[in-house]
Amino acid sequence: MNADQGLFVPLILGILEGLTEFLPVSSTGHLLLAGHFFGLTQPPTFIVLIQLGAILAIVTVYFAKLGLLIRDALLGKAHAWKFALAVVLACLPAVVAGVLLRDFIQGDLWESAVLICWTLLIGGIILLIIDRLPLQPKYDDIYQFPWHLALIIGLFQMLSLVPGVSRSGSTVVAGMLFGASKRAAAEFTFFIALPIMVGAFGYDLYKSRELIDTSIALNVAVGFAAAFVVGALVVRYLLGFVSRYGFAPFAWWRIVVGAAGLIAIYALGR
Repeated sequence: MNADQGLFVPLILGILEGLTEFLPVSSTGHLLLAGHFFGLTQPPTFIVLIQLGAILAIVTVYFAKLGLLIRDALLGKAHAWKFALAVVLACLPAVVAGVLLRDFIQGDLWESAVLICWTLLIGGIILLIIDRLPLQPKYDDIYQFPWHLALIIGLFQMLSLVPGVSRSGSTVVAGMLFGASKRAAAEFTFFIALPIMVGAFGYDLYKSRELIDTSIALNVAVGFAAAFVVGALVVRYLLGFVSRYGFAPFAWWRIVVGAAGLIAIYALGR
């Protein structure tokens, strides 16, 4: 394999990470299926490290809002602390479950392409149904989410530890079912992604520290840059897209990918 071909794989995986991390389609599921069906694989540490690109994409797009929230919190303003509590409540269940189940998830579950395809397919059907329900939103402002809604979203987020379920998909469904508008549910997902992804990145980096060396540095740099650029574009334009089209396009994408994967596995022996 020549150098160009060698960089092609991390470039594609970086684009895939940035494109799917914030969409309700499961970035982990897509990355694992890319490896299973197309041989687009990198060491596990690569996947861990390029997630930092997606994290920085959120910070870049929401830099002003994050700055205002931090300022208001330091000034003791109630709305900032209320929102901070909501974010903590939404993140805590998945953090605890992720630490306790990390080896099982990244071992047994990550290796099952059948499981990933089924979760993509079933999750797509659920998302399509929820998107079409005549729900009456009560919360259109993420800063006014009550603590119980944040906790419910956090409990649903634990489902995303199963590859193919999707972190953003599970939190969006929970938010919409319990009173959030489509736009607010998607925006809240961005904010709770930041501590979740930073925590997962730091923990996985620590657990994988002995496996990291300079031999994959160039691949990581390419994947990181691709994840950052594509992730920033997705975060910047997703809310407008969701407000106009809802989540049905992502639901159908999940259904198509999941069904195609299952056909490949069961009919073609892949």
